[in-house]
This record gives sequence, structure tokens and C-alpha cells, in this order.
Amino acid sequence: MVFAADSAPHLHFPTAVRDRIAIASYPFREFLAGHDDKPGTGKMELKEFAAHVSAKFNIKKIEPWSAHFRSLEKPYLEGLHAAVAQAGGAIVNVAVDGEHSPYATDVALREQAIAFSKRWIDAAVHMGSPSLRTNIPPAKDAKPDVDRTAESLRRVAEYGATKNVVVNLENDNPASEDPFFLVKVIEKVNSPWLRALPDFANTLAAYDEDYAYKGIDAMFGKAYNISHVKEAEVGDGKDKIAHVDLPRTFAMAKRHEYKGYFSMEWDSPGDPYAGTLGLIEKTLKNLS
Repeated sequence: MVFAADSAPHLHFPTAVRDRIAIASYPFREFLAGHDDKPGTGKMELKEFAAHVSAKFNIKKIEPWSAHFRSLEKPYLEGLHAAVAQAGGAIVNVAVDGEHSPYATDVALREQAIAFSKRWIDAAVHMGSPSLRTNIPPAKDAKPDVDRTAESLRRVAEYGATKNVVVNLENDNPASEDPFFLVKVIEKVNSPWLRALPDFANTLAAYDEDYAYKGIDAMFGKAYNISHVKEAEVGDGKDKIAHVDLPRTFAMAKRHEYKGYFSMEWDSPGDPYAGTLGLIEKTLKNLS
């Protein structure tokens, strides 16, 4: 089915708290095969991940990371979709990392960024994902620019609309994905197909608490279907560990009447299995 560019996504979100939880594959990168890993390493393949987290955590939804995909060819993606469905699960978002910036002054680099996101939108269709998170890498030839970024992402969002795939932006890289910058871009594009993905900890690891929580709150004001739950985050300088006030952050989501999914993305030192289990328990408590 083709959707007009001026239409809006109409996802039906579950209301049961546990059903709103997803597990990101990123924290398990030590155990999951990446696209550069040769077969036979003993690492888990992405197609096994949904069944694995269902058995470990009693959670049926996953958010795979682009580095864990072996291919973007249709047979591989449809095979992944089938494996997830067989496990009784669903992919609720795909976290995609590219190399080219949508605000580069070099037009060719911007075109590469746009083409990259479009290719992953096509991939999302084949694997049954309603959305993806596309990143905004820093440009080597420019500082973050709202107008150029919006011009590029407007085209990506328009393409997503034709495929019924939502495009999300995450407050991740402090240099190029500041939450207030992302909000300005989303407002300028002004499309229901371009949304925010609030990450609980990334901005806290880079800025003071007042700025960070205001930024996270602003992101939830533009969020639709996915957010990242973290309890702590190590800053780039390794000398700062940000500790998230979970009740405060979940309260922001509730205040903005956010109905989407909460993806567990444990990103602290230690066992990701124990960490993820703890995040699930605290999420259940805060959303109950």
C-alpha cells in the first residue's frame, strides 16, 4: 500500500506495560555477529536474537542495530522477518548508523546520506519494521546546520511516507545530534514521518543535568514510537558517568502522553544481561 506524503503514520501501540518494552541488540554486540564477522565464530546471528531475548527476558520485541545485519538483500531481510515472527516477536525499530552527514556543504555527501537512509527504509519494509533511526554524523566541512539538515531529511521523510516507515532522530552524538538541534530540524521539516527518539542518557553524559533534562523533555515532545531506556552512560572522556533519574525521565514521557515503545539499551560497564534485566524491572515499576 502506498501512502501519500501528507498522510500520517497510524501505529497501534499496546497498552500492557511489558508489551511496550523492546530489547536493543546494541548492548549485546560482544555476543552477536557483525556484518564483518566470518561465519563459524560461534557468535549469535541476528535472526536468532528475538527467540534469545524472549527466552532470557520474556520480551517479544527487538530493536536491531545496523552493524548486526549480514546483508540488505531482500531474501536475508525476509528471512530475518520470518525468524522474528516464528519467535512470536516483532521488530519495532532499526537503529541505523551511516557515515555521511545530511548537513555537509558538499552536495554529493548529502546525497549519499539521503540515499543511505532511503536504502534502509526499503530494508525496514522487507523486515516488517515500522520505523528506523537514522543518525546524523558530524560533517568534516561544516558545523551543524538546521536548514541543510532539514532539506536532506525532508526528502528522507517523504520517502518514508511512501513506504509507511517512520524516520526517527536520536540525541546521540553531542556534536551533531544535540536534542534542541534535532527538535529544530523536526519542526522545520514539519512531517509526521520525521520524529524524535529520546535517549535517556546520551545528553546527560555530555552536558549538565539542567540542559540535558530539558533536552530530553523537548525530545519527548516530538517522539512517536521509540525511545531508549538507559540507567547510566559513560561520557566520551571516560571521566564522567551520567546517572539517569529514571522516575523523572519516565514522568516526561507520561506528561507528553508518549504511547510508543521503550527499548532497553544497557550501555554501561558490566554484564548486559544482568543490566538489561534490571532495566526491564525498573521500567515495569515506573510505567505501572
